[in-house]
Amino acid sequence: MRDFNKWLSGFRDTIADYKYYTNFDKVFNNVESIKVELAMLDVLIGSKNIEEDFKSLVSKYPEVLKCIPILIAKRELEISATDDKGTFVYNFNKPNYSLDQYVYFMRETGLFDLFENHIVSKLQDYVTGVETGLDSNGRKNRGGDLMENVVERYLQAAGFQKDSTYFKEMYISEIEKRWGIDLSNISNQGKAEKRFDFVVKGKDLVYGIETNFYASQGSKLNETARSYKTLALETKNLDTFKFVWFTDGKGWNSAKNNLLETFEVLEDLYNINDLESGIITKIFK
Repeated sequence: MRDFNKWLSGFRDTIADYKYYTNFDKVFNNVESIKVELAMLDVLIGSKNIEEDFKSLVSKYPEVLKCIPILIAKRELEISATDDKGTFVYNFNKPNYSLDQYVYFMRETGLFDLFENHIVSKLQDYVTGVETGLDSNGRKNRGGDLMENVVERYLQAAGFQKDSTYFKEMYISEIEKRWGIDLSNISNQGKAEKRFDFVVKGKDLVYGIETNFYASQGSKLNETARSYKTLALETKNLDTFKFVWFTDGKGWNSAKNNLLETFEVLEDLYNINDLESGIITKIFK
């Protein structure tokens, strides 16, 4: 029997690589896609008659409106705002209000102040900064990708070949079709279409694999542990299929009780230390 606390104590603080923090390719591509419109808006910087200049610019080049949301760090092209004058849902792709109402939006959000008082000198540089900040929201997804990459490296090192003996992002229905396995008990009789991060084909068994890494605490950890405990119990008595979970990250310290419950019913629950100790070649036969 493995010691849960000893196993948990080996969890890592981070597996972040150099590309984890900011996806600059994405940042620069997003800015590049609107650089012409941003250059048009640059003429408003330092304007002494900004409301009229704004209306004149938008009348001639209505496409500049699509740049407005990113100036307040919003990607959506529809923005709602409420005050004592009412609730308005501004469309910056297909204008749905008068120019005067868009002027009101610019004034009340502080954007005219940004232009009038030279707080910025070039909008392309400003938006690059905004995009960099917004991209930090993608770190959670990139963290999941990092753990997938770790597991995939060990699969390949053990001799498994992509799309031959292991597969990425495979749905239950695909598993059933390829290998003739009945997984209806974990798909609610075909009503739920779960996708596994990896599927490995062994000599006698098919393995469905989930991977994740949690560097920080949050409610999702408890949900994940409960969900995978259910999945472990649902697959426990299957003859041709096994569920395997690779997880890690100090965030689990805040949800260790839920993780312990899954640890007690899921034989194949592993961390990065287990991977480094050669667990891949031991479990996938």
